[in-house]
Amino acid sequence: MYVAATNRVDIMNGAILTPRAAALERIKALVLDTLPSPESKRAYGQALDDFFRWCGAEVAGGFTKATVNAYRADLEARRLSSSTINQRLSAIRKLAMEAADNGFMLPEQASAISRVKGAKQSGIRTGQWLTREQAERLISVPNPATLKGARDRALLAALIGCGLRRREATTLSVEHIQLRDARWTIVDLIGKGGRVRTVPMPSWTKHAIDAWMAGSGIDGGLVFRSMDKAGRVIGRSMTARSVFEIVHCAGATIGVPNLAPHDLRRTFAKLAHKGKAALEQIQLSLGHASVTTTERYLGVRQDLSDAPCDHLGLTIEVPR
Repeated sequence: MYVAATNRVDIMNGAILTPRAAALERIKALVLDTLPSPESKRAYGQALDDFFRWCGAEVAGGFTKATVNAYRADLEARRLSSSTINQRLSAIRKLAMEAADNGFMLPEQASAISRVKGAKQSGIRTGQWLTREQAERLISVPNPATLKGARDRALLAALIGCGLRRREATTLSVEHIQLRDARWTIVDLIGKGGRVRTVPMPSWTKHAIDAWMAGSGIDGGLVFRSMDKAGRVIGRSMTARSVFEIVHCAGATIGVPNLAPHDLRRTFAKLAHKGKAALEQIQLSLGHASVTTTERYLGVRQDLSDAPCDHLGLTIEVPR
């Protein structure tokens, strides 16, 4: 049996002991250092934190395949979605492989953990998006007479008008926004997987951004920036959490609870497709690697406005 050093987490053949916080962070860092994107780092970090908490509260038997199977059963008992469960299991498998590669556990143990099956996912989740009227109301929620309101309105306009991910919005710079073929675009935006794309920008998004920049005095660097409690602009970029809170609060205001930034990206895609934009052009704006991904994202194979049930030809009397 391997004996861990005092400053390491003991996950060799035996228990995940109650480790020091610094040791936990060291093991987690082995995984996070291999991930290319901030979104992946954040998601895997949260998944491993949850696993560590569960191990500390529930398990004395160790980091084994049986332990991970028990954790999966607990995730299912919490009624988490299949995609959430599979993401967390992926982080744990990565933890096991990195631990083995760095001498913290035996390779055969890591291999056994890597064979833990994920949750079965049937079909494609529809997700949430806004109607055209809801999107207009959402963008109008922030008060542009205040500096924070001008920023938040510009942010919502960029998320819906350009279909940006929230990390893309937080890293958007003034230099990205340029004229191309007589229209404003976001040029050379680096998205998920390091893919570079150019995103056309509607005039109303550009006007909202111009109003925010004029009021804040921003003429270069990051477009969207943090503000302190006194309403003053701070040089650093907005956090992903602050973007989430702005979208969530605006959604609640118009009666759409649990609205998330990615729902606005989906709204962009849905409204563009409904407006007869070419599927390939939507793919390019979103930065999807494959048009098949865009089709799944939109759910274009299921037409909710002209559904099969609308053609059944049945007339059923509805009780009053």
